[in-house]
Amino acid sequence: MSVTLLAFIVASSLAAAPGFEIRLGRGLRTTPVGGRLILVVSKNMQDEPRFQVTWSLGTQQIFGMDVDGWEAGETREMSSSTRGWPLRTLADLQPGKYNVQAVFNVYENFRRADGHTLKLHPDHGEGQQWNRSPGNLYSKPQRVEVLASSVTTLELTEVIPPIESPKNSKYIRHVRMQSKLLTEFWGRPVFLSASVLVPRDFDESTQHYPVAFYQDHFERNFRLFRETPPLANAARGMGALAYLFYQDWTSGRLPRMLIVVTDHATPYYDDSYGVNTANSGPYGDALTKELYPVIEKQFRAIGEPWARVLFGGSTGGWIALAQQILYPEYFGGAWGFCPDPVDFHAFQMIDVYSDHNAYYDQGPFERFPKLLGRLPNDHILATMESLSWQEAVLGTRGRSGGQLDAFHATFGPSDADGYPAKLWDAETGVINPDVAKYWQDHYDLTALLQRDWQRLGPKLLGKLHVTVGTKDTFYLDAAAHRMEQFLEGTKMPGNGPYYGGSFDFGDNEPHCYFGKIPQGVPFMTYYVRTFAEYMMRVAPKGADLAWR
Repeated sequence: MSVTLLAFIVASSLAAAPGFEIRLGRGLRTTPVGGRLILVVSKNMQDEPRFQVTWSLGTQQIFGMDVDGWEAGETREMSSSTRGWPLRTLADLQPGKYNVQAVFNVYENFRRADGHTLKLHPDHGEGQQWNRSPGNLYSKPQRVEVLASSVTTLELTEVIPPIESPKNSKYIRHVRMQSKLLTEFWGRPVFLSASVLVPRDFDESTQHYPVAFYQDHFERNFRLFRETPPLANAARGMGALAYLFYQDWTSGRLPRMLIVVTDHATPYYDDSYGVNTANSGPYGDALTKELYPVIEKQFRAIGEPWARVLFGGSTGGWIALAQQILYPEYFGGAWGFCPDPVDFHAFQMIDVYSDHNAYYDQGPFERFPKLLGRLPNDHILATMESLSWQEAVLGTRGRSGGQLDAFHATFGPSDADGYPAKLWDAETGVINPDVAKYWQDHYDLTALLQRDWQRLGPKLLGKLHVTVGTKDTFYLDAAAHRMEQFLEGTKMPGNGPYYGGSFDFGDNEPHCYFGKIPQGVPFMTYYVRTFAEYMMRVAPKGADLAWR
């Protein structure tokens, strides 16, 4: 075959790639708008494609591009080189019949106190979900036939409506306040909110109560507490246990306390990880110095360290442990269930400090992929490379709203433009050792304990409690073992004081293992009793224990 003929064939194949044109409908915006334009191409002809993007093999295809200065009536084109996932470019899309939909994730200007102006998507009460965020624009689903050289036109005509604010009930009250600290950092009003579960006799009593702070992903209401019975076909699921906890809570079978669920979404994720960071601002201080004191005053909390405990699972487990370690004298104990990596030598399958690549284990000739997680049958959930690529298509510069970008935004410094400096390159997976050192110095919880144990140890005695399954879906047990190894080592002469907490590794248990809870007992019922017993044990002499 001649070089000329080969060049002609290649050029023809590129020219024959399908394209999409997306028009911004008139009347949706009165001023030019910028953001991330996301196209979903689905082989599932039912429902809306925007809700069919997942981590799993069943995900549908996405393409994405940044858009700025888009005016109503104008069209933006996605061409053969437009970046995609799992297919890497639009040129890879095969002819066929598809269900397609476009979504525009709208950005706004944030003028931070450090002088940087960033284009980011503000949370609107949904927890940084690009396909559900109020104010985002989208097209109606359209069933089309894509040909080798066809151009499909879509129009953004719809606006995702606002989310209704949650309403107070007899047992769940809602609090929202503007944070002075975060407002100063971001250069615009920033609010923190919480749901507070109050005891059965709260309104009739003058009693003061201890507080259990529940850390979780974005949660506008308390899903572990259900005031109505579930449907018959859900009698054994989470809804049934939530209803049983409601019955336990309101019947007098449980000690009385306040349970606080905090919401603190950022422009990068559905929560801030509850700590001060270079990219999201002083959320740790805003929670402990602004929101929590307001809640304790309004809801008659005891307001003493022994009467404050933290708990949560997964990201919430990391938050609980991190807040206890970073604010050791403010809280009286933390229960971290299946926490996100607490030692970055075992950041899932990555050793942040010795590995050179986040996507592959590399030998002289062979390389194997690093997995993000495993299914119950031990098959692959996803790889680190796959999820990183997905997030890079959903948003450049850490703006996907996804889990890995949350890690970069939380644990890393800012780059020269003010956006999160990533630990690894999204294209190649190559790890930046300077960013790795920053992670170690600031947010590797085991490293912080090792470095500062002489100072922290006396303040953390008996306060750290970790549970995780030995078959954690996301390989989080390895990091927990490393933390346990250090903390148990404080029992040795010269290494003290002994930490005096606990680790519970559930044999063959997946994500998220909560400990040895008797069958049929709600998670919350079990731990309300556990927390009450713990707080009564550590309470100082003469403390008010009438809440029991």
